[in-house]
Amino acid sequence: MSNSNSRLVYSDETGSICLKCGQPLKKCQCNNKSTNSSRFDGIVRVQRETKGRKGKGVTLITGIPLTGDELKSLAKSLKQRCGTGGTIKNGVIEIQGDHRDLLLGLLQEKGWRVKKAGG
Repeated sequence: MSNSNSRLVYSDETGSICLKCGQPLKKCQCNNKSTNSSRFDGIVRVQRETKGRKGKGVTLITGIPLTGDELKSLAKSLKQRCGTGGTIKNGVIEIQGDHRDLLLGLLQEKGWRVKKAGG
């Protein structure tokens, strides 16, 4: 019995499923062109955020035109340089603490246009 209002959103075998085409997100081709062009506009943004972290601040780095292992190695080198932990979530690098000024200089040395975002 299939309900017309239900659809598969997540599966242990494939992970997250695209809502438009029903394919696993890793194999989805329906959004790749529009997502990449809007997400990477040539400016790397560095911002501080505390929302949803019980007042603890993190520095978010968005707009980096790297994926996969390149993004992981960049995040690792930035975390080491700041002397703190962090992670990568949905292509956004999160560094624990407020390190905007240090990261701004490090990313400019890599040749990207960088600016502070947020308040």
